Amino acid sequence: MPNSFISSESYLITSESVTEGHPDKLCDQISDAILDAILEGDPHAHVACEVAAAMGMVFVLGEVTCDTYVEIPEVVRRVIHEVGYAKTEYGFDYRTCGVLVSLNQQSPDIAAGVNQSLEARGAEGTDSELDLTGAGDQGMMVGYACNETPELMPLPISLAHKLCRRLAEVRKDGTLPYLRPDGKSQVTVEYEHGKPKHVVNIVVGAQHDPGVQRATIEHDIKRHVVDPVIPPSLMTPETTLFVNSAGQFVIGGPVSDTGFTGRKIIVDSYGTVCPHGGGAFSGKDPTKVDRSAAYMARYAAKNVVAAGLADYVQLQVAYTIGKAFPLSLSVETFGTGKIPDGLIADLIHRHFDFRPEAIIRTLGLRTPMYRPIAAYGHFGRTDVALPWERTDLADTLRKEAGI
Repeated sequence: MPNSFISSESYLITSESVTEGHPDKLCDQISDAILDAILEGDPHAHVACEVAAAMGMVFVLGEVTCDTYVEIPEVVRRVIHEVGYAKTEYGFDYRTCGVLVSLNQQSPDIAAGVNQSLEARGAEGTDSELDLTGAGDQGMMVGYACNETPELMPLPISLAHKLCRRLAEVRKDGTLPYLRPDGKSQVTVEYEHGKPKHVVNIVVGAQHDPGVQRATIEHDIKRHVVDPVIPPSLMTPETTLFVNSAGQFVIGGPVSDTGFTGRKIIVDSYGTVCPHGGGAFSGKDPTKVDRSAAYMARYAAKNVVAAGLADYVQLQVAYTIGKAFPLSLSVETFGTGKIPDGLIADLIHRHFDFRPEAIIRTLGLRTPMYRPIAAYGHFGRTDVALPWERTDLADTLRKEAGI
């Protein structure tokens, strides 16, 4: 969120989310379910698993090096079933879809840098155990937190996720039995001087059975999805709701749109309020800093905001493959910091270790834990106990900052 936004009298921010039945999110969940199954048998496995889904087919691709065996097709079909593709009339069914698997071993060139970092090889004169693991790739990761919501997330993405989760809930519990697994949401919020004022418009796309009247769907979505999620204080007479604005939404999921792992990275993170490094999360073991460093950056940013050191914090960290220590770490508080950004950066350097092995140990990332967060966002979750959502260092940061 640039400083110009915070000083602006009025501006709009829009974010979207998708349901677990969206084809891209289906692929993310399959990738992470495979990762979890492999980590269950070998916590030190190296996994880079991507999935593509199309009409009647699921393709599992990537590189895996491990000391365990997983029946991949069984995992794939279980996820598809749990998501809700269990009826032949949907056009995509866990019992009949084909599953093709093409998994190779991790490149020995990459493995050499991950298994023994530049620092551990003596390039920089260290033999610390925390230097053993090198970054699995080059890249930039972003962590973000703000005080707009109790979970310290931007309001637009928080509301969008809640709408999609509610859409899945009313489908699964039978409240709206005509709904199908695919769906999307989008929320636009008006801000004044950096603070949310009200919701301008809400978009919900809900896949449904044929023959259901549009007026019925609009009424039901407002009553059972929108009203329970959007606080009345954020609604105005001018707030506009769009439900299935193209008309009917019967054909959905992989039948209507090819799905790929990692194609919803903005949905996975913070919405549109801050940049994204570009690397996807799902299907990657924690030596891949695309995932682990993004989690650590969120952990640091959230503790800074929870400590009251700033209202908005954006943290950027960069790596090169095979090196344990990051190449750079920068902090931006958009003029909301209670102490200088440089001092916040010093506190982060002091209390948050961004070497891959240190991140893995601090956050316990070799535990099978990833499938539940492959839909509805990796950050700000209150339904899952995630180690990077802890604010256990906030008091320490506050005391050392002297505020």
